Amino acid sequence: MDPSQPASGLHRSLKLWHLVVYGIVIIQPTAPMGIYGVVSNVAGGHVVSTILIAMVAMLFTAVSYGRMARVYPSAGSAYTYVGRELHPLLGYVVGWSMLMDYILNPIICVIWCSAAARNILPQVPYAAWAISFAVVFTLLNLRGVRSSGRVNGILAVFMSLVVAVFLAYAIRYIALVARPVGGAWLVPFYDPATFSASRLFRGTSVAVLTYIGFDGISTMSEEVENPRRNIMLATVLTCLVIGLLSAVEVYVAQIVWPARTPFPAALVDTAYVQIAQRVGGRFLFHLLNATLLVANLGSGIAAQFGAARLLYGMGQGGSLPRRFFSAIDSGTGVPRNNVLLLGACALTGAFLLTYESGAELLNFGAFIAFMGVNAAALVHYGLRSRARREAQKELPQEDQEKVLFPTLIPLLGLLVSGFIWLNLNHSAQLLGVLWIGVGLALFYLMRRANPDAAAPEFE
Repeated sequence: MDPSQPASGLHRSLKLWHLVVYGIVIIQPTAPMGIYGVVSNVAGGHVVSTILIAMVAMLFTAVSYGRMARVYPSAGSAYTYVGRELHPLLGYVVGWSMLMDYILNPIICVIWCSAAARNILPQVPYAAWAISFAVVFTLLNLRGVRSSGRVNGILAVFMSLVVAVFLAYAIRYIALVARPVGGAWLVPFYDPATFSASRLFRGTSVAVLTYIGFDGISTMSEEVENPRRNIMLATVLTCLVIGLLSAVEVYVAQIVWPARTPFPAALVDTAYVQIAQRVGGRFLFHLLNATLLVANLGSGIAAQFGAARLLYGMGQGGSLPRRFFSAIDSGTGVPRNNVLLLGACALTGAFLLTYESGAELLNFGAFIAFMGVNAAALVHYGLRSRARREAQKELPQEDQEKVLFPTLIPLLGLLVSGFIWLNLNHSAQLLGVLWIGVGLALFYLMRRANPDAAAPEFE
C-alpha cells in the first residue's frame, strides 16, 4: 500500500488554496467587527495595532500547529500534541481549557445577538432576546440541525461582499467628509493622547478573538496534497490574510469614528454597526447588523454542538459521570442532556457576563492551548534532538525542514503568547485558573472512582 495514502481511504484532493479558503470560512471575513467596540474602549483606540500584534503571535503559533500536524497528521488537536509531547495531564489541562472556550462561545454569541436584535427592535428588552436566542440555539441542536460546509462557504462569500460594500462606503466617507490630513492618517496606529502600553496589550489579549478557529485547518491533514508542507503554509497564510483584512477593516473604522471618545456602554458591543450607519445610513446599518447577527447565530449553534460532543466524549472516557453525559437521544442521536445543560449555561452566562468579560475568558482558554502547542513544538523539534533527527529521516529529501533555527519560532510563539496571556484582565485570569482547578479536581475524583478510565479525547 502506498504510505502516502491515509489508511481511512480518504483521497488527498485538497490543495493549498482549498485550505486557505476553508480557514477563512472558519474564522469569517467579518471577524474583527463584533469585538471592535470592546477592543477600542480597552485599548484607547489603537485597534489596528492590537490586531497586528495579535497577528504576530498567531503567525508563530500557526507555524507550530502546522509543524505538529506533520508529527501527528491524523490528530489535529492541541490536546493530543501537548499530551503526547509533554505530559498526559498537561494535555488534559489544555483540553479542559478548550472545553471552556466551547462553552463560552455560545454565551458571547447570545450576548452579541441580543444586542444586535435590539438594534432592530429596541422596544424588546435584552432579557427577552437573550432567552429567545438561548432557546433557539438549544432547540436547533436538540433536533440535530447543523449547517453544511457549502452553506458556510456561501455565507462567507456573502460576508465578503458585505465587507466590500462597507469599505466602499467608508472610503467615500473618508474622502468626502472626514478628510483626514497629515498625522491623522497615523492615529489608528498610535494616538499619543490615549496611548498606554498596558491598555494596548490588554486590548491585544481581546483582539486575538479575531483569529480563533485557524487551528481547525490541522484537522484536514488526511485529505490534503502534501500535508507536511501545505498544512503549515495554509495555517500561516490564513492568519496573514485574516490579519491584513481585519487591519484594513478596523483602520477605516477608526478614521471614520476617532476613538478618543469611548463608545457608550449601550453601543459598545455593536459599535461597528454604528460606524456603518455613519458612513452608509440606515441601509448599511441594517445590512451589516443582519450579516453579523447571522454570523453569530451560526457560530453559537455550532459551538454549542461542539461542546455537547466534547462532554459526550468525556462521559464515554469516564472523566465525567457516564450516565448523564453519555446519554444519547434514540430518535435524533443527539446527546440531549449535554445540549440542555449547555443551553442553561448560555442563558445564565448571558445575564452574568458582558461580551468583554466573556471574550477575555474565552481567550484565557485559547492562549492555554496556544502556549501548549508552541511548547510541544519546542520540545519535539528543539529540545529532543533525537526525536528531531528521527523526524527528519522520515521525510523525503525535498520536504525536509529548511528552518535555520528549529527552536526559535515555537520559543517566540510561546513567549509572545505568554506575554499576551499575562495581560488578560485579572478577573478573567482568576476565573480561568478556577476553571482549571475544578477540572483537575474532577480529573482526580473520576480517576479515583474509575482508575481504568481512558483519557478524554478533546477534538
